[in-house]
Amino acid sequence: MQRRTALVTLLLIALMGLVGCHRTPDDEQVRKAIAAAAQGAEAGSGSDTVAALADDFDGNTGEFNRQAVANLVRVFALRGQKVHVLLGPVSVDKRGERQVATFTVTLAAGSGVLPDNAGAYQVETGWRKDGSEWRCFTATWKRAL
Repeated sequence: MQRRTALVTLLLIALMGLVGCHRTPDDEQVRKAIAAAAQGAEAGSGSDTVAALADDFDGNTGEFNRQAVANLVRVFALRGQKVHVLLGPVSVDKRGERQVATFTVTLAAGSGVLPDNAGAYQVETGWRKDGSEWRCFTATWKRAL
C-alpha cells in the first residue's frame, strides 16, 4: 500500500511539474497582446492600448509613435467618443527571431448611437522579444476598402 501511495505521489508531482512548465506559445502571446490593445482602446485607456508597444514603436513610417497612439485614444475618451474595435482573424508568422502579425480591423468612433466615423484597415505588425514579453515595434496600415 505504501509503495502504491509513493508511486501516485511521484506521478502527481511529475504532472504538476509539467503543468507548471507550460508556457504560452509565442504566436498566442502576440494575439493576446493585440486583443488587449483593442480592449484598451475601447475602454479609452491610452496606457492599456500601448502596453505592448516598444518604446521605439514606429507606426505607418513615422506618422505615429507610442506616445501619439496613447494620446489619440485619450483624445477620443476626453471628447466623450466611444471607440469600437472589431478585429478580424490574426495571422502570426515567425520570421527569424521576430513575429509578423497581419489582420483586418474595423474602427468606429462616436458619441451617439451611430458612429461619427468608421473605417476598415489592413494591418501588418512586427514583434520582437523584450525579455519574456513580445513587443510591437512597427505597424503599417491602410484602408481595406
